[in-house]
Amino acid sequence: MSSAAQRLVIGITGATGAAYALRLLRRGRELGLETHLIVTPAGVLNAHHELGLSRPELEREASFCHAPGDVGACIASGSFFTTAMVIAPCSMKTLASVAHGFGDNLLTRAADVTLKERRRLILMVRETPFNLAHLRNMVAATEMGAIIFPPLPAFYHHPKTIAELVNESTERVLELAGVVGARPQAWGGLNSNN
Repeated sequence: MSSAAQRLVIGITGATGAAYALRLLRRGRELGLETHLIVTPAGVLNAHHELGLSRPELEREASFCHAPGDVGACIASGSFFTTAMVIAPCSMKTLASVAHGFGDNLLTRAADVTLKERRRLILMVRETPFNLAHLRNMVAATEMGAIIFPPLPAFYHHPKTIAELVNESTERVLELAGVVGARPQAWGGLNSNN
């Protein structure tokens, strides 16, 4: 499949880390992806607080936007092929919904569809420290095929800015999602110039 034909579903929830979703959307455009965005009301509040973006401004970054209550949207069906789905950031509430198959809105329904169709679902979970419920929900989601990807920064490349940290995490996520053209920095070992 060429990168132009790839579809990526991106969900944004109310956890901290809206910058990851914005970077995924912008990088998706650069790579020629068809992006389908779902933003929860708490996700909008957080994106406004952290990035100063309104819902319309955030939605302009995507190819297609879907309302959280629109459970009849194309991405609610497994017959609509997508390459992968990323929830960035993924709140603990959303994680719990995914882990227990509680598809009460389009975002959690799309995640459930992604799992049932055996496609990649990447959850950029945001919380610290984790309590036992969080950990058990991560195990349950992993057992169903999801990939738990807390956006923990890597410092061995000597990043100089927050943007560099965000970019590296999102490139790794895109590579995990199977996106053609993703370019995370490879670790070359201690003797390299990385």
